[in-house]
Amino acid sequence: MLAYIARRVVQMIPVFIGITVILFLIRSPAIVPGDPVRMIVGERAISQALYDQVVKENALDKPLYYQYGRYLTRLVQGDLGDSYQLKRPVTHILFEKLPNTLKLALVALLIETVIGLAAGILSAVKKYSFWDMLVTLSTAILVSVPVFWLGMGLQVLFGVKFKQWGLPYLPVYDMTSRDFSTVVHFIMPGFTLASASMAYAARITRSQLLEVMGQDYMRTAAAKGLSRRDVIWKHGMKNAMIPVVTFLGMDLGAMVGGTILTEMVFNWPGVGLEIYNAIQLRDWPIVTGGVIVIVFMVMIINLIVDISYAFLDPRIRYTKAVK
Repeated sequence: MLAYIARRVVQMIPVFIGITVILFLIRSPAIVPGDPVRMIVGERAISQALYDQVVKENALDKPLYYQYGRYLTRLVQGDLGDSYQLKRPVTHILFEKLPNTLKLALVALLIETVIGLAAGILSAVKKYSFWDMLVTLSTAILVSVPVFWLGMGLQVLFGVKFKQWGLPYLPVYDMTSRDFSTVVHFIMPGFTLASASMAYAARITRSQLLEVMGQDYMRTAAAKGLSRRDVIWKHGMKNAMIPVVTFLGMDLGAMVGGTILTEMVFNWPGVGLEIYNAIQLRDWPIVTGGVIVIVFMVMIINLIVDISYAFLDPRIRYTKAVK
């Protein structure tokens, strides 16, 4: 197990370096038009002495490989640079917003787990029934609808229309207020973020449970006189849930990485919204720093899921194949 963990960590290193190279080149004047000094200082009039000082402090007069080495050295030390617009360390800015992104991702994962598993189980147990067709149709729609369109549609229906009709409505704006952490503020953005993954979870649960229900040990359990409910819950679910749990664990990383559009639509004060605003202002340290934080978190979550898979399925052994 330790050897497997070590190999997985080593495999993460070139991936992470590749991401940093891409992000570094995005900040380069050769890729992004504009004067990097003007981006750092602003559009105000500056003297030649200040211009030369900024160039020297940021090593803009050095070759790209030198600039990248300097960038990577600061990065491994936890220094993501300073924001051009806010004049604050990017690390402080992002870690102020990160808890909000994690809360939203965990709520979306909870919604995905509860609704996705329930729909998949219902669809498998009621195979070829009205409920099975309803789940199949609903999952197909959720997979096809873009996240931003779904979010805006929910805002119009449950926020604007429900308010006009005098029904209890959900907040659609002002997510940056101090009371945004109340439960009602999580419902629409959480459902929007979980929509596609919830559909996939339902489909995986249905297919795995149907496959398990056709196994010999399931027929043997039924032949012993156990009720259909006991056969499904005590024997079927335990074996059918292994791929589902793995998908849910890995999907948490995708949740964290996919919050940008959802946070933008709902004005959610997280890392994704901060990155979106920084792109508009061409504040590249926040953009690249935010992407690096998200990528690193996704890699760590995927590593934890890979390790936990051995405990979920005892048939798996991370050992070298015998030749």
